[in-house]
Amino acid sequence: MKVKIYTDGAARSNPEGPGGYGTILHYVDQKGELHVKELSAGYKKTTNNRMELMAVIAGLEALIKPCSVEIISDSKYVTDAFNRHWIDSWINNNWKNSQKKQVLNRDLWVRLLKAKEPHEVTFTWVKGHAGHPENERCDLLATSAAHKEELLEDIVDL
Repeated sequence: MKVKIYTDGAARSNPEGPGGYGTILHYVDQKGELHVKELSAGYKKTTNNRMELMAVIAGLEALIKPCSVEIISDSKYVTDAFNRHWIDSWINNNWKNSQKKQVLNRDLWVRLLKAKEPHEVTFTWVKGHAGHPENERCDLLATSAAHKEELLEDIVDL
């Protein structure tokens, strides 16, 4: 099964303000029918990068069986971590980056790796705010979620 997951994150007062993520899953069944699922959530105090990661995590965690997945994101933070193999270096260096500092958002990187595990996943970068329909929709989902009255707590667990 092939699935495309479009993602975006937003934070109103980056860093450490309200934020949200938007995720769209696309699956075309054997009859050629497109199935679309939208996910979003808002958080009280977070960062844009955390919301970019949560958008990917939410999409992967929504899958109920192993799939071939293309993640389409406007976040170089997310796409470069995999396409440039930064994540492999971080893991090999006990979650330290090239400057020997602790990798930020380790809790979410670990959660993303676990969610990614059963799937064959590729990462594609798209330019944000450039008219890509699904990216624009994800942005709307993310920013709308960040503006809701009831927001979740973003609990950092290292």
